[in-house]
Amino acid sequence: MEQRIRLPELLVPASSLEVLQIAVIFGADAVYIGGEAFGLRAKAKNFSKEEMAEGIRFAHAHGVKVYVTANILAHNEDLDGVRNYFQELEQMEPDALIISDPGVFQIAREVLPQMEIHISTQANNTNYGTYLFWHQLGAKRVVSARELSLKEIREIRDHIPDDLEIESFIHGAMCISYSGRCLLSNFFTGRDANQGACTHPCRWKYAVVEETRPGEYMPVYENERGTYIFNSKDLCMIEHIPDLIASGMDSLKIEGRMKTALYVATVARTYRKALDDWAKDPALYEANLEWYKEEIGKCTYRDFTTGFYYGKPDHETQIYDNNTYIKNYTYLGIVGEMDGQGRYRIEQKNKFSVGEIIEVMKPNGQNVSVQVHGIYNEEGEAMDSAPHPKQILYIDLGMPLDQYDILRRKEE
Repeated sequence: MEQRIRLPELLVPASSLEVLQIAVIFGADAVYIGGEAFGLRAKAKNFSKEEMAEGIRFAHAHGVKVYVTANILAHNEDLDGVRNYFQELEQMEPDALIISDPGVFQIAREVLPQMEIHISTQANNTNYGTYLFWHQLGAKRVVSARELSLKEIREIRDHIPDDLEIESFIHGAMCISYSGRCLLSNFFTGRDANQGACTHPCRWKYAVVEETRPGEYMPVYENERGTYIFNSKDLCMIEHIPDLIASGMDSLKIEGRMKTALYVATVARTYRKALDDWAKDPALYEANLEWYKEEIGKCTYRDFTTGFYYGKPDHETQIYDNNTYIKNYTYLGIVGEMDGQGRYRIEQKNKFSVGEIIEVMKPNGQNVSVQVHGIYNEEGEAMDSAPHPKQILYIDLGMPLDQYDILRRKEE
């Protein structure tokens, strides 16, 4: 009997408890989250201790793992806090910690000797010697540097033990600096990217000022197209699932711990279906390629690139003329529980109105166009529209809905 290649894990980010639930329902095998300290996304909402415990319980009840980021490059004053933080995490029972700093790694091994540790991409993991180093110290998984090609990842797989896992980013924003080790944010704003406070100056527009001509700005052109010289396109490997699997990756990682539930649902659902289709029959995956590409384009994104996977990127991987995202759909809300009158609770995210045609996005891949029949406030009073963000509403779309369905509207 022919042995099938094992399907890699689909690892999805979550910025909040609500987004974690969506990631789980829409197809993640594992979710990575940050607490209120020691992660590299300090500007993300992140999880309180109570939310983290609830999120881990929810994920585990659905057979999904949770990894907690503690991947700052620590300074002296961080170390005592790290130790206390790990002691608190022990009660919550996450499935792994994501760490980049050797000192933080050592504390984790002391405080949580049974905990799985994954080495963050921030540790610049570019060769199999580095993987073997971390494995000998007790790491279970190493996240590859984003500067590696598929050929290099395959070579790493061939030189490391079978029980050491490879995790790689396969979708999302790309950092202009080597493995995300950027000093621009610290230099310009005093906010340290390596301590979780990046202000993303790589997306800014740049000019040169000559010393004797203050105030005279000369544009910086890499070519005639513009001056956003550090602004990378987003990584997208949805068209290359067979190559990712053949490379020996154990976990396919989506970037985006500051993204909305709509983004997370769209990307998780699309990669979930692509992986499952390939597992059923590679011909089915090939037949559905256009659907995957169409769906992945329904979330907010920059133009797409394959990054370093097929060789070093050239000028075509940069966006020179603007720093804005492409936005084809607007996020309206997540369907909650049904009330006694057949209406569904939502917390409204953007304005929509009675009579509008919107779309119900379901975890199984269905997109259902519906008309808004009714909108009601918490007192049961009918409303023409839902104008106030975060307002609790009850809606009638003229059809049964499921909890965690997502509502969105196509923009013309």
